[in-house]
Amino acid sequence: MPKNSKVTQREHSSEHVTESVADLLAHEEPVDYKRSVLNVTGETWDKQKDGDEELDGENRPAWNSKLQYILAQIGYSVGLGNVWRFPYLCQKNGGGAYLVPYLVLLIIIGLPLFFLELAVGQRIRRGSIGVWNYICPRLGGIGYASCLVCFFVGLYYNVIIGWSIFYFFKSFQYPLPWSECPIVKNGSVAVVETECERSSATTYFWYRETLDISNSISESGGLNWKMTLCLLVAWSLVLLAMIKGIQSSGKVMYFSSLFPYVVLVCFLVRGLLLRGAVDGIMHMFTPKLDKMLDPQVWREAATQVFFALGLGFGGVIAFSSYNKQDNNCQFDATLVSFINFFTSVLATLVVFAVLGFKANIMNEKCVVENAEKILGYLNTNVLSHDLIPPHVNFSHLTTKDYNEMYRVIMTVKEGHFKELGLDACLLEDELNKSVQGTGLAFIAFTEAMTHFPASPFWSVMFFLMLINLGLGSMIGTMSGIITPIIDTFKVRKEVFTVGCCIFAFVVGLIFVQRSGNYFVTMFDDYSATLPLTVVVILENIAVAWIYGTKKFMQELTEMLGFRPYQFYYYTWKYVSPICMAVLMTASIIQLGVSPPGYSAWIREEAAEKFLFYPTWAMAILISLIILASLPLPLVFILRQFHLVSDGSNALSVTYKKGRMMKDISNLEDNDETRFILSKMPSETPSPMPTHRSYLGPGSNSPMEMSSAPNGRYGSGYLLASTPESEL
Repeated sequence: MPKNSKVTQREHSSEHVTESVADLLAHEEPVDYKRSVLNVTGETWDKQKDGDEELDGENRPAWNSKLQYILAQIGYSVGLGNVWRFPYLCQKNGGGAYLVPYLVLLIIIGLPLFFLELAVGQRIRRGSIGVWNYICPRLGGIGYASCLVCFFVGLYYNVIIGWSIFYFFKSFQYPLPWSECPIVKNGSVAVVETECERSSATTYFWYRETLDISNSISESGGLNWKMTLCLLVAWSLVLLAMIKGIQSSGKVMYFSSLFPYVVLVCFLVRGLLLRGAVDGIMHMFTPKLDKMLDPQVWREAATQVFFALGLGFGGVIAFSSYNKQDNNCQFDATLVSFINFFTSVLATLVVFAVLGFKANIMNEKCVVENAEKILGYLNTNVLSHDLIPPHVNFSHLTTKDYNEMYRVIMTVKEGHFKELGLDACLLEDELNKSVQGTGLAFIAFTEAMTHFPASPFWSVMFFLMLINLGLGSMIGTMSGIITPIIDTFKVRKEVFTVGCCIFAFVVGLIFVQRSGNYFVTMFDDYSATLPLTVVVILENIAVAWIYGTKKFMQELTEMLGFRPYQFYYYTWKYVSPICMAVLMTASIIQLGVSPPGYSAWIREEAAEKFLFYPTWAMAILISLIILASLPLPLVFILRQFHLVSDGSNALSVTYKKGRMMKDISNLEDNDETRFILSKMPSETPSPMPTHRSYLGPGSNSPMEMSSAPNGRYGSGYLLASTPESEL
């Protein structure tokens, strides 16, 4: 018996000493009750299973360094949307004025919810399924819904990487294959391909050479073998990056996260040296302040914030679950959020520097074509030479001279001006032609690069950047599936990863049909937006209102060693749920108002045409939304009516390697046995949190019990840790 125990004190002192059960047991040698008659659970001891649980709890894989983890989070959150979605929204919604609502919503929605996901992942050290089973078993469907959405998004997102791979390999030639229209022989006469002549070389290469697209979603057209091979390469890259978990994906992140920044900086420097780049940047950041009062602008800004940080997918939780318990995730949340924002701004500068250059090129081309028309009218006496200002020189016609000539002709020939078919050739009109998504990356940007000196080099760099941006996001997306499934069902990581990638490739073949681009549009528009919004709202409610904001803040204080800012308390409890509810309502209204359709490329017209989805496609669309949301009510009903046990009614007491493990969920507050602990001052605290089955919002958490105000249990006493309840 140690000299400082109360029993020893009683032998040497006449003072009355009250010995408690907890005091006595704290000095006992640890016993494994699973192997003894004191096993009150009735479980039989399985040595192999016991070893697996211990390995899982104590030796969970961890990041090699803090830098590796930060790069993984940046690589996941900074994706293709930063390059081809944010610049479009910025231009469409008021230029520089759009940055104001975006930044405001990033601070009041994005940052708090991003910190929340980082914190729960690091605190509970499980994937999304395990985390929400632990926080609130009745809302355990959140994790399964996240996995389904990740699967849907991963299916079509990897197709985009496949497209980038195709363009990447096509870039190793000069001139670039999309720089000129192909010549076809019509008998003995060589003519330009009609579809290309009526559109443009880059548009033709995208729709015909790359996608070989059909006229509608109803025309399958069979598999496009080129895109099928590229999709296979894309899934092979993802498999190689994911096969060893964070040991392999963490190393990949050093390149896939940093390389895009190298390319963006190179493009920015090169872009600023191009003629017309300043015009594009000035157009971009000229604020249209009236747009700030438009609710639609705020809705689109909130949606972009929401998806830019990868909220609700489970990837953020999966990555943070491999962190040390005392990692400062509050700082990480702020750092990654603002790096994401500044990356979007950097990409916007690059895009509009290049598009400003392209706009000048296209404007000059417009001037040349219309000047030839005017010369034709002058030679046929349709127009008088007196209409042409004397200083105008047709051999060196400037945009300014053409605009002056255009205004004179329009004034004099007011009644017959339309018959002349002259264009105004305004630079502003070219800059206002907003493009996003694939239209920006594979048409507008590729066309601009054909005018670059050493264009193949810049094309290789651009598409390699897109591949890396996509790969970083895909690693996070796949982690949102693989980590929770492995944590919950204890399947072999390598086997499940290979099986998951093969299955995804097979299902993803629908995206590499000739009509596959229309399915990509469908999945992009409908498979994630509404289900993810619901998921994040329920995440917020589960932590702030069911688990309890005060309780969560206290546990974060003990985990981090300092109290997070009160700002997070109020945003989690009030601001974020309200804002997310408004966003969900606006999204539902938008889905109802906007007719469900897609832009089809009509070969005969060489133009895009908006078509409505057929009935069978509408059924797929609705099924995507329902299927992604189905786990939420299903798990709630199963656990609410005890059709599936959540493990909250069992009391198990276990000793493991000197550490007592026990479920304290059914003990009264005044029951002293809830403080049965072991004392191991030499050990550091367990990285796993205390198990907490669902108790309701008014219950005490294990963390609160561990910090009793009388100070009886200091840092030398460790609460036990058990895996969360499973389905």
